[in-house]
Amino acid sequence: METIRWGIIGCGDVTEVKSGPGFQKAANSQLVAVMRRDAALAEDYALRHHVPKWYSDAQQLIDDPEVDAIYIATPPAFHKAYTLLAAKAGKPVYVEKPMAMNVAECEEMLEACRQADVPLFVAYYRRQLPRFLKVKELLASGVIGEARFVATTHTGQFKRSSWRVQPEISGGGLFVDVASHTLDLLDELFGPIVSVKGFAGNQGQHYEAEDIVTATYQFESGVYGTGNWCFSSYEDMDKNEIIGTKGKITFSTFQNSPIIVTTPEGEEQFMIEHPHHIQQPLIQTVVDALRGEGACPSTGVSAARTNIVMEEILRAYYQKA
Repeated sequence: METIRWGIIGCGDVTEVKSGPGFQKAANSQLVAVMRRDAALAEDYALRHHVPKWYSDAQQLIDDPEVDAIYIATPPAFHKAYTLLAAKAGKPVYVEKPMAMNVAECEEMLEACRQADVPLFVAYYRRQLPRFLKVKELLASGVIGEARFVATTHTGQFKRSSWRVQPEISGGGLFVDVASHTLDLLDELFGPIVSVKGFAGNQGQHYEAEDIVTATYQFESGVYGTGNWCFSSYEDMDKNEIIGTKGKITFSTFQNSPIIVTTPEGEEQFMIEHPHHIQQPLIQTVVDALRGEGACPSTGVSAARTNIVMEEILRAYYQKA
């Protein structure tokens, strides 16, 4: 395929700036169709973004012969069903994160794509952002020696967040929505998590989903990790610290702050801005992979590992519910 022609299922907020324009601006890529169940909203999106076709039925978009690949940008509750339909039609899939509601759904999606011989990619776009590629480069440079452990602290004030705190739609609470990004990024930096233990609770009682999570884990590389996520705190704070034998690297998963390298010799900062369309670098790797010109670092296989970790951390909380 010279140009990969994309169709989007679920052209909601995430597709307005973060992802949708990336399919138009990536090299050898076109956005040719969008779908939303509300026909008026689908048409409005298509007109504003200069997309030639719009649908209110997902199957019609999937069956369109001018659509080569499918981007699923719905809430997680719908990821599996649309992935299976796309695979059945023989079309590659790029699905939003988290990959699915649970591990069992991830396995079904992977198997369907294997059987259909179509690739499955997942929108863990931080793997390809320049800021986090710099973190990976710094680790490889040995500036902090050998990495020993990584500590994550993510706190936030209570905010109402629609479907993101409805487990029947999102698969959990804000932990599932935001910590999945951090856990996937750590998978990229240190390899798969091979052992994990966690505790989850609901301290604020604002909704039924978990709002506090603590976890400990060990990576295949031998690095250890801890994470604390609290979404009923007094402040918004997001910090990862990688501690090594010669220094540490501090960076944020979400906040627009510099990477800080601290050693006995002093401190060095690297401020690397994100691209305007934040998914575009990863989308480019998907397009390149589909054209046989490269590989995408975020696949269904790698993304399923993050679902496995989160499910284990939250297991006791949802067994009690």
